[in-house]
Amino acid sequence: MKLEKKEIIKLLPHRPPMLLIDEIYDIKNYSGTALVSVKKNSFFVQGHFPEQPIMPGVLIIEAFGQAAAAITAHSLDKSNYENKLVFLIGVEKAKFRSPVIPDCNLILKIESMRSHGKVWKYEGEAFVNEKKMAEAIWSATIVDKK
Repeated sequence: MKLEKKEIIKLLPHRPPMLLIDEIYDIKNYSGTALVSVKKNSFFVQGHFPEQPIMPGVLIIEAFGQAAAAITAHSLDKSNYENKLVFLIGVEKAKFRSPVIPDCNLILKIESMRSHGKVWKYEGEAFVNEKKMAEAIWSATIVDKK
């Protein structure tokens, strides 16, 4: 199963430029792989070390969260996700191993670790050309839209 950007937009409240995920594939059991196309003209690299632009680590974490939210929303029964949002509630053990330098494709491998009610826990790894760039464990919750 593959989700293109237009399907991702239906699952998430994020819109460009804050929608970081370009596609999601290999979705199974609330896990999957996401692609973030990091370009020299991406909004987040314009002023982040302009002489040597890099993707901010906090946005790698945001991309992990967006990918996990879209995978979870896609995997849940629609009635369980209608009029809901997924909010990041905690980040643990985040490690940034190498800077993510444009122009590249950042590949996010997302694994659902467990869920308890409306709280989910995930782990993810980020790669560029099969080199691990970052990793994290985070939690999210599903809440009603207001």
